[in-house]
Amino acid sequence: MSRVLVVDDEPQIVRALVVNMRARGYDVHTAADGAGALRVAGLYPPDLVVLDLGLPDMEGTEVIAGLRGWTTAPIIVLTGRTEQIQKIAALDAGADDYVTKPFGIEELFARMRAVSRRVTAQHAPSARLGDWVVDLAAHRVRPASGAGDDQKLTPTEWRILEILVRNPGRLITKQHLLHEVWGPGYDTETNYLRLYLAQLRRKLEPDPGRPTYLLTETGMGYRFRPDDAEA
Repeated sequence: MSRVLVVDDEPQIVRALVVNMRARGYDVHTAADGAGALRVAGLYPPDLVVLDLGLPDMEGTEVIAGLRGWTTAPIIVLTGRTEQIQKIAALDAGADDYVTKPFGIEELFARMRAVSRRVTAQHAPSARLGDWVVDLAAHRVRPASGAGDDQKLTPTEWRILEILVRNPGRLITKQHLLHEVWGPGYDTETNYLRLYLAQLRRKLEPDPGRPTYLLTETGMGYRFRPDDAEA
């Protein structure tokens, strides 16, 4: 049974989430503020965290930073805030995904399943993208059929693809990719990402104009959707 920590100061939302999660077999713990969240997480280490960004005692990003100091459990943030900069700040702090209030319960559960898959897939040796297999251990992209030549990627293309594939279902911000691939000082060079993602799609996507695996989240970043993910 997976243990979920729900952190929100709205009792109605907490009650609804607890009822629905327990009905699906989750072991649920709750907290109404940031300090409580860190305390409960220490007592009952969660497999997944659902965290409201607007807490009464501290910013949600501070809670994320506190959790990320010792756990890699997926974190989904709930937010009524519409400003992209706040969502990006949460993702860069270590959150895996976000859901904007008001939200549908089935959407939240779909996100939970997606980020949970990332935990097991992060250390997997390979990932399938249609006709291709990304072999992380061998540092190659080979035909899924086993026949034919490898797909040739430049070192930069490989690095971008590796980051995305190691985080299936997770929204990776533009700033994070730029920092990881090109280093500090390139946080605004989003044209680099557009160019390289277009190249990767031409090489790997069945229909580069309508990507299935290497998805763009407008204004936010990119997401890898593996073959077994829900649309």
